[in-house]
Amino acid sequence: MLIVNRHIPAAAAPARPGATGTRVRLDWDTRCKSRFDACDSSDRHIAVILPRGTVLRGGDSLIAEDGSDIVVEAAQQPLLRIQITGTRGEPSDLVRAAYHLGNRHVQLEVQDDFLQIEPDPVLAAMLVRMGLAVTEVAAPFEPEAGAYSPSGHTHSNHDGHPDHDDPGHS
Repeated sequence: MLIVNRHIPAAAAPARPGATGTRVRLDWDTRCKSRFDACDSSDRHIAVILPRGTVLRGGDSLIAEDGSDIVVEAAQQPLLRIQITGTRGEPSDLVRAAYHLGNRHVQLEVQDDFLQIEPDPVLAAMLVRMGLAVTEVAAPFEPEAGAYSPSGHTHSNHDGHPDHDDPGHS
């Protein structure tokens, strides 16, 4: 088993010529843990042991004790996508939804034209009652980092490839 004990956030990762380029695909719950086992794209069994509170984001690098670089990918997972419904919706409807979800301390991914949360039937029903469209999707999940994290927020592209500079979350 290969031990991984170093984390480099995507924004801080220097170009590493000749890096192995192996990847490990992880869901959000796993990326929030400081200790876990996984298999990388080279089928190596890795044991990740990071400082408490470390949160991995898509694009971050993990450095193994043999010096190999393993890039973290946000795995597709079941999510609820929240969008404005048809022509009768207003952009402020998403803002209201984000407020109510934040008030419940829900991990929330914010995009220009939709929000995403992990599945929760009670919250889905609340959002539908608010007049929003809620659909089940499978997508990478990169929730907001939180106002007290170093950069305060993250941004992700709609195609699921993160573009952010913050390893933390709220």
